[in-house]
Amino acid sequence: MNYFLGGDHPVTDAEIETTLREMLCGKGLKKILLLPPDITRLNSYGGVISNMIYKLLPDCEVDVMPALGSHVKMTREEAARMYGDIPYERFIEHRWREDVVKLGEVPADYVKEVSEGYMDAAIDVEVNKRLLDKSYDLILSIGQVVPHEVVGMANYLKNVFVGCGGASMINYSHYLGALYGMERMMGRDHSPVHKVFDYAYEHYLQEIPLTFILTVTSPVDGKTQVDAVSIGSQRDTFEKAVAVSQKRNLDILDKPIKKAVVYLDPDEFRTTWVGNKSIYRTRMAIDDGGELIVLAPGVHGCGEDPINDVLIRRHGYIGREGVFAAVKSDPELQENLGVAAHLIHGSSEGRFRITYAAGGLTKEEVESLNFSYMDCDEALKKYDITKLKNGYNTVDGEEIFFISNPALGLWAFKDRFYA
Repeated sequence: MNYFLGGDHPVTDAEIETTLREMLCGKGLKKILLLPPDITRLNSYGGVISNMIYKLLPDCEVDVMPALGSHVKMTREEAARMYGDIPYERFIEHRWREDVVKLGEVPADYVKEVSEGYMDAAIDVEVNKRLLDKSYDLILSIGQVVPHEVVGMANYLKNVFVGCGGASMINYSHYLGALYGMERMMGRDHSPVHKVFDYAYEHYLQEIPLTFILTVTSPVDGKTQVDAVSIGSQRDTFEKAVAVSQKRNLDILDKPIKKAVVYLDPDEFRTTWVGNKSIYRTRMAIDDGGELIVLAPGVHGCGEDPINDVLIRRHGYIGREGVFAAVKSDPELQENLGVAAHLIHGSSEGRFRITYAAGGLTKEEVESLNFSYMDCDEALKKYDITKLKNGYNTVDGEEIFFISNPALGLWAFKDRFYA
């Protein structure tokens, strides 16, 4: 079951549906489980594909378990926007603290080897118990391949071991990536984190009926264009999609950006946990002494999980060395290393200024996170997103670089990226 669409041309809905029909129909499927991305990956096209599958199999029992990771459960309204008319009753919440089963572990010596000594700890391999339910004839993991701060290139096994995984893998994989260095990984495959996932898949999940449907998308004329769809069960399925994403989702710049302005769609970005993609994905593009302005009308909190929210607010985005000290002194942070990693990711390490214009956070809250504050209404008035184009613009006589959705790419100054 291997298919590859696009790569050299945009993929149409008709092409996707024809492929899914050939792949799924007439196969005697009685019950399947879909693992699509959640609302924070609104532009992944995973929702559209999930809806296609549901409608192609009217006589099959289709369960949908969004790969939430530690994110909050999707509301009925969000599910309708993301997945169309799939009944809300078909959706299952992944509860990452309660519903997981331990399959084994990635040994400490292997973790130490692939991390070049940055981490020396065994990592539990945990997945949602439904992946082990033998009543499913097929499990389809649906996700978007795009440069990513934790793993280098999302999706593939991240959708399973983080999106549908437990606390140990979520925390340790995030912290491993932060220790190794996100700038060494973003936009590249075969990171230490992916090697951990590869080990876990090879040793513990070979017996389940798992197939990957991987998309590559990009923004074109204000809409989501599907650049590729790669389907299969082995790693080359991912690698084919990575090759396309590296062409479509990497914006390598000839000069560093002095001032970047990034917009966060309120339907997609509600917390700094997700909204800080504005920082992760631009940090290699912004010049020393430059500024990043985050237009975040929908951001009203910090963590997608209540415990994570408390820890983020407690420490703020204090940079690598500050986080290391906080981990040593705060037992709760030691138990939630994914938050520690996130606090590293969300800092500029003092290299450039980060100004947050959050619609749902006060000036005191923003500044306590170690960001500068700007009133959201004033910021949206000055930086009118209906008039700005992606890339360089001039606002009040000043050159700015505008990004309409940081989730769809990676921006980097060439000297810093290739270094």
